[in-house]
Parts: sequence; structure tokens; C-alpha cells
Amino acid sequence: MRQQEDSVHRIIALQQEVEQLKHAVVSHAVVDQAIGVVIAYAGVLPGTAWDVLKEVSQHTNTKLREVAEHIVQWPRCEWLPPEIRQALDSSVERHRHSPVPSGSVDAR
Repeated sequence: MRQQEDSVHRIIALQQEVEQLKHAVVSHAVVDQAIGVVIAYAGVLPGTAWDVLKEVSQHTNTKLREVAEHIVQWPRCEWLPPEIRQALDSSVERHRHSPVPSGSVDAR
């Protein structure tokens, strides 16, 4: 009986883990798409676009995935929440004026 209970608990734990992994894969895809939008919008490198997304998330106190979802929808719906748009523009502007490490190529 104890072994059967352990098996049931293990199955439940594995099902929960699978659901968490599915959620993580979707979140990662949305963040990658948002990086692409920031690259196209600001003409920055992928690493810089990632930094911009993190900064927007931190400055607006909004989860990164939520920021990414807004940014991915932005070209289609032509609207961003004002606080996200302001933080995005500010972060892009900061990164445009930051020095580029030697040896790297920037699309500015």
C-alpha cells in the first residue's frame, strides 16, 4: 500500500514538473520574440535587446514574460502600456549612448 501511495505522489510530482516545463518553453519563446521586436525597433544587438527587456521589467516592476507579451503584440495592435513604452524608450536611449566593447559590431 505504501509503495502504491509513493508511486501516485511521484506521478503527480512528475505531471506538475511537465506542466512547469511546458510553461517555461512558452515563456522562453515569447521572450525570444520580444528580443526580435526590440532589435527591429532599436537597431541593437540581441544581447542589448535582452538587457533592454530586463531593464523594462525592473523599472516597471512587471514580470519579464508580461513585458515580452506586450512588446510582441505591439506591432500588431500598435499600442504599448505607457509605462512600458516610456521604460523601453529610456532603456534604448541609454544603451545607444553606452560605449560598445572593442571588437564587437553594433548595428547602430
